[in-house]
Amino acid sequence: MEYVYAALLLHKLEKEVNEANVSSVVKASGAEVNEAQVKALVAALADVNIDEAVKAAPVAVAAAAAPAEGGDAAAGGEAKKEEKPKEEGKTEEAAMEGLSSLFG
Repeated sequence: MEYVYAALLLHKLEKEVNEANVSSVVKASGAEVNEAQVKALVAALADVNIDEAVKAAPVAVAAAAAPAEGGDAAAGGEAKKEEKPKEEGKTEEAAMEGLSSLFG
């Protein structure tokens, strides 16, 4: 995860997401750098628009649904809310499986 966080931090600071920069951020965090994982991440992100990926992330959907739960809702609306977290959980779980395959 530290490699993904490093890439997100670099992107947020408008720095180039490359092997040297990711390695530097990971080293600065105190973690050991696995060069193979750094290369895999940089290669995987080469054609990715990080802003769009963050906007499309399942976490954004869950965060948007949270304020709706606080309001008054009809009984039918409450049944739908119970179904959505199950579907989001599956989507989130599938996304995490895909991410873990990148890092072994």
